[in-house]
This record gives sequence, structure tokens and C-alpha cells, in this order.
Amino acid sequence: MTLKPTTATNGKPSRRIFAIDAARGAALLAMVSYHFTWDLEFFGYVSPGLTAFGGWKLYARGIASTFLFLVGVSLVLAHGNGIRWKNFWKRLARIVAAAAAITVATRFATPDSFIFFGILHHIALASVLGLLFVRLPAFVTATAALLVVAVPHYLRMPAFDHPALWWIGLSPVNPRSNDYVPLFPWFGAVLAGMATTQMALRLGLLERLRSWSPARWAGPLILVGQHSLAFYLLHQPVLIGGVWLLSQIAPPPALSPEQAFISSCQASCRELRDIVFCTGYCDCMLGRLADEDMLGRLDRGEVDAALRARVADFASTCTAETDSAVEGGME
Repeated sequence: MTLKPTTATNGKPSRRIFAIDAARGAALLAMVSYHFTWDLEFFGYVSPGLTAFGGWKLYARGIASTFLFLVGVSLVLAHGNGIRWKNFWKRLARIVAAAAAITVATRFATPDSFIFFGILHHIALASVLGLLFVRLPAFVTATAALLVVAVPHYLRMPAFDHPALWWIGLSPVNPRSNDYVPLFPWFGAVLAGMATTQMALRLGLLERLRSWSPARWAGPLILVGQHSLAFYLLHQPVLIGGVWLLSQIAPPPALSPEQAFISSCQASCRELRDIVFCTGYCDCMLGRLADEDMLGRLDRGEVDAALRARVADFASTCTAETDSAVEGGME
């Protein structure tokens, strides 16, 4: 199947850029692969913490960044020559409704980690804030993108550690959520997409993309990319339903809270330290959490400021003790 340029209502060829649809479709399929792995982890078929750390974490961030970059691209293409308010409000209403539906659904399905500000919530907010930048020079937009990405490295503070402010992204500790995409630093990806498109328009590069005639292999990607919201809303219920059916036929091996903690702890620790340190450190953390009956609370997601502070104390103590033990063993 080779796609031909579509025809607009006035009979003229559509100015749609199929390459952008294909890129969006590829990002959606990448998201399917990540969410499928996440579902396997959620049901216990793969190690706890697999998708939260290491390569899988980078993969997820790359997918989210790509989506938000393309949001910025679309904002400039749609409104760079003047904001089309009717189309803007219709699109925004669909996104807000979809984001609200995800919040309600996950509040019932996973109340301890429901999605209160995920990627759709971010896209809704970014669509509004992005209008401030659509007519600005690319240099100004690119500078703003760098500042947005840099802010969390310098301005995180306890004052932002409140549920009403978590959407900003400046809390010292990220809240527990299955999809958390706050304003900082993620709006930087949207602004980067806008700056790139502003520059591409100035240089005439987008006209070259418009001339691309998609081949047969790109057809499915373009189709998915042109119906991205519907695909996004439907893919996870289908995936998680399929894994649930599998769990009824071939249940995964059950892990105790202790086993789950050790697996997740070591996956996180191995991003920074070697296996010798991580083994001792995670054993130390497990022992201290068990002694104070905190493991169950962590496993259930019952985390408050006091528990975070206590866990941080344990982490400091266990780090010092493990470093001392490792150094002593090397002498």
C-alpha cells in the first residue's frame, strides 16, 4: 500500500506531512513494547523494578520525549501563522477528557499509584502554554527549552512537596504514580519541538518533508500516527487484559515482599554501584525496614513525609556501613 496525498475539503492537496505521522506512529509502537513489559512486571512475570531503572527507564524517557517533541512540532504547524481557536479548543477538549478518564480509571484500578498528571495531562497543559511561543523566534524558544530542563536541577525544594503542586515537578521526591510527566523538565521537550520546527520553517526544510511520498512499509505507522489519541487510550486496556488472561491460565511465580524489595533495590542500586556494594546495601536496608515494620507500608505504597525521611536515614546509614564493610574486605 502506497499512500497518496489526501485531499482537503476545498479540493486542493492536503498539506499534511506524512513523515510526522509516521514518526508519531513509530513512537506509539515503541510505547506498546514498553507498556507490555510493564504489564508483565505488574503481574509478576518479570523482575520487580525492571522497567523503572537502567535501559528500560531510558527507553521510557526517550518515548515520552519523542511524543512531547512532536506535540511542539504540531503546535507550530497548526498555529504558527495564527491560532485557529476553533480547532484548538476541540482538540484540547478531547485531550482533557481523555486525561480525566485515565485519572478516574487508574484511581480505581491502582489507587496507590494512580495517574494524576501523566503524559496526556502534560500535553493538555503544554498545548495552552505553547501558544505563548508559537510566534516567537526559534532562538527564544530554544533558550526557554534549556531553562525548563535545567530548573529541576536547581530549584527542587520541600515547599513543592504537596499534592496540589506535584504537577509542577519541583518536589525533592517524585510522588508515586504509574505515569508522572510534570511541567518541569518535560515541557522542555515540547519547546524543543517548537524551536526545531520554527527553524525548519525558516530554512524551508518542511517543504522537503511534505514532498515525501510514503512507501508501503510506512502505511501502518502513518495510520496509527493519524489516530494517536484513540490508539493511546485503547492499547493499554488491550495489553493488560491479555496479560491478565495469561495470568489466569499460567499464573506467575509469587514473590514475597522481601524478594520484591531486594529485586527492586538492586535494580536501582546497580545504576550507580557494583554488585558487591548493592548486595550488602540492599540486605542492610531490608533488615532495617523489617525491624521497624515498614516493608509492608512501602509495598502497599503508603508513603508519607515521615516514612520518606526515615528511609532516607536508613539509606545514609546503610551506605556508610556497606562502604566500610567493602573497604574492610579489600584490605
